[in-house]
Amino acid sequence: MIVLKDTQAKLLGALQAVCGIVERRHTLPVLANVLIRKSGPSIALTTSDLDIEVGHQVELGGDAGDFATTVSARKLVDILRAMPADQVVTMSAEPGRLRLHGGRSRFMLHTLPAEQFPLVARATHTTATLRLPQAVLKSLVDQVAFAMATHDIRYFFNGMLLATDGRRIRLVATDGNRLALAEASVDADLPTQQAIVPRKAVHELQRHLREREADGDEASTVGIRLAPAQASFDLNGIRFVTKLIEARFPDFERTIPKANPHAVTLGRAALLDSLQRASLMTSDKFRGIRLSVAPGAMRIVSTNAEREEADEDLDVDYAGAPIEIGFNVTYLTEMLAETDAEMVTIALQDAASAVLFTFAQRDGFKYVVSPMRL
Repeated sequence: MIVLKDTQAKLLGALQAVCGIVERRHTLPVLANVLIRKSGPSIALTTSDLDIEVGHQVELGGDAGDFATTVSARKLVDILRAMPADQVVTMSAEPGRLRLHGGRSRFMLHTLPAEQFPLVARATHTTATLRLPQAVLKSLVDQVAFAMATHDIRYFFNGMLLATDGRRIRLVATDGNRLALAEASVDADLPTQQAIVPRKAVHELQRHLREREADGDEASTVGIRLAPAQASFDLNGIRFVTKLIEARFPDFERTIPKANPHAVTLGRAALLDSLQRASLMTSDKFRGIRLSVAPGAMRIVSTNAEREEADEDLDVDYAGAPIEIGFNVTYLTEMLAETDAEMVTIALQDAASAVLFTFAQRDGFKYVVSPMRL
């Protein structure tokens, strides 16, 4: 049976859409495979890591009839990458194997039964559904994803909070030392609820949103479905389901300073460039820099164990009392690099209190950083 027959470019693109979550090492061998389920001319490609499932349905020709199997995702992608883009590829089914034929190249791949493939169980009860313009969701996710923790024992930090409330959606990420919040209005009346999307699922969502933007598909919308312990995202033909982190996210509202009286406004690009230059004098173990603000001026200073030093002055819009405060420079440069806004406002209280960063051109975005002792 000919399972599919189409160009290398089309088949490779369909596979790459689902293979981002496939790890090289697994406790279950079948998790290294992609599930190929044929129904007439339509092929459903699915991958899973037990927590996340990604599926894509596409028409790739072939014989009529139904068929299902699983085959190594990495091997299949590597083989297709080595073929010319306009090469017609034929995949045929044999007992326990798949034969791949393109031009004068032929490959025989081992398969595992489709019945062994572990799909993520679907939630039966939906608590909220909404649709967002793809560009809006991408902007929201990019504004906060960098602030997620990586391997924190407080596992609820290793993800992104998705909170709905009335006609508002808010995304929040924090690692305990910094917090990023982005919000937008939605054309729906949503219940008040919170869902913590795991870090790997957030990065998979970012990958699909960026690929859609690169393909010029910015006008599309993304369907979001929330359920107890589960969330699903429908991106115009690609759908992925993820388990949620089952925990209570900290009260982020209390973290955001409400009355920092000293506001400093300056150019974002100039500040980012200065911080990147100052970071050259920091080390991998100690990323501290010192900001000193006084009326009309800001000084950025960094030193290291070899007693080397960098300092730079910037013009700022500030008329308050002098303040000197330390930061982890990475916390600032990562945030400033995620936006193209022209001006940034830094709201301070004193050297020991959390600092609030906002952008006039990014309504709904707030970034909070705890100071660092130097």
